[in-house]
Amino acid sequence: MTATLLSTDPVLAAFAEEVGESGPIAIVGGRTRWENGGALVDGTRTIAAPSGIVEYIAEEMIVKVRAGTSVAELHASLAERGQVTALPERGGTVGGAVAVGQNGVLRPMRGETRSAVLQVRYVSAEGKIVTGGGPTVKNVSGFDIPRLMTGSLGTLGCIAEVILRTNPMPAQTRWFASNDADPFAVHRSLLAPGPILFDGSTTTVMVFGHAPAVTEDVMMLRTLGTFTECEPPPDATGHRWSLSPRDLQTLDVAAVGAFVAEIGVGIVHASNPQPPTPLAPDVRVIHDRMKAEFDPPGRLNPGRVVGLR
Repeated sequence: MTATLLSTDPVLAAFAEEVGESGPIAIVGGRTRWENGGALVDGTRTIAAPSGIVEYIAEEMIVKVRAGTSVAELHASLAERGQVTALPERGGTVGGAVAVGQNGVLRPMRGETRSAVLQVRYVSAEGKIVTGGGPTVKNVSGFDIPRLMTGSLGTLGCIAEVILRTNPMPAQTRWFASNDADPFAVHRSLLAPGPILFDGSTTTVMVFGHAPAVTEDVMMLRTLGTFTECEPPPDATGHRWSLSPRDLQTLDVAAVGAFVAEIGVGIVHASNPQPPTPLAPDVRVIHDRMKAEFDPPGRLNPGRVVGLR
């Protein structure tokens, strides 16, 4: 495990001091996914993580950023050099996006949040700054702390700063919508499909890449239905269902209610919540042992349960 205790950064040292060594604590970001994992226990103290972009090396496609920085601010800065990250753009913070660990609807184009996190610096339950991972894959060995922290809902450490992998923005992105196209046929037919969204009546597709590839994809779309160019759809909201991509073909509309499905991914954003699925006993044992190892007093985001939708 590549993990070191560091406290030389005055900003992070001040954050660690604020987290302290005792008492229930939680970090507040943009609150865009604040209810994930359940409610905090009464009396939990809430604080904000430090913000700001620390270092951006466009040539190496990495950026070091404080957890309290908004994803919108980060992406606006990266866009000046034609880059972006895999973090979803929901109005939240970088630390919140990493702690929740979910992907945005642009995942087919931008990749997964978990794979984008190369290094994480967090404050432990003992109030110490811990660094796990590194700016490049080559200099990291052992247990992968960044992947563990991604999606942990802040129950294992208070995320203070991360190093993210960046991606080049495509030369072109265009959105098209159709009321008569089969979304599954669209997914099968495009060589490298971008996001394909379906709400039960309208199929909305992004095509991206260099001009020749985009033109070819648009021509293919025209053979699959009556597609017209449209504005990018608003970010999908509602309860998040996690299904297999194949299960979308037999989606129980009565159960999910109004929905937007990510074709080829398996995520459904619905008006009704997905029935809870208890963790398997062996997985629960691993969760409990990990929590006990990282947070013996149980002070980090108390009440949150990873895996609870």
